[in-house]
Amino acid sequence: MGHLGFSYVGLLFLLMLFIPNLIWTKNLPEGYNAENESKFLRILERIGQVLTSGSALIFSDFNIREWTPWSCWLIAAFILMIMYELWWLRYFRSKQRLSDFYSAFLGVPVAGATLPVLAFLFLGIYGKVILLIVSVIILGIGHIGIHLQHKQEIKKKSL
Repeated sequence: MGHLGFSYVGLLFLLMLFIPNLIWTKNLPEGYNAENESKFLRILERIGQVLTSGSALIFSDFNIREWTPWSCWLIAAFILMIMYELWWLRYFRSKQRLSDFYSAFLGVPVAGATLPVLAFLFLGIYGKVILLIVSVIILGIGHIGIHLQHKQEIKKKSL
């Protein structure tokens, strides 16, 4: 299950996730509308958000420990979160259109959703915490699914 205790790495990941999202609420892309999102995907996203956030904070297994080959999972997770921050920088410097928001980054499709989901998945693998892994899978189905739905709508409108 995991060792209960505070995770400063989990807190750092959550700060890296939430700070750009808070800034984004003041810089929504023109035409952004969440009304047509799948209710099922939205429910999965919300459940996944709560479980992922809580799991990332309450298990000390995510904190940095002695180096082993398993530590590569943590390094990969950090790289994905840094890529996520770079994606946000690109978005904030762009014209902030819907196409910018649902864009790929370094070959990762719908990077604003995919990169943090993968980062938290890798963090769960690093910590060997099944609850986080399952939470992230639920989150990923909902969050990435919603982003793909929006991207598909943009594609239809541009035809």
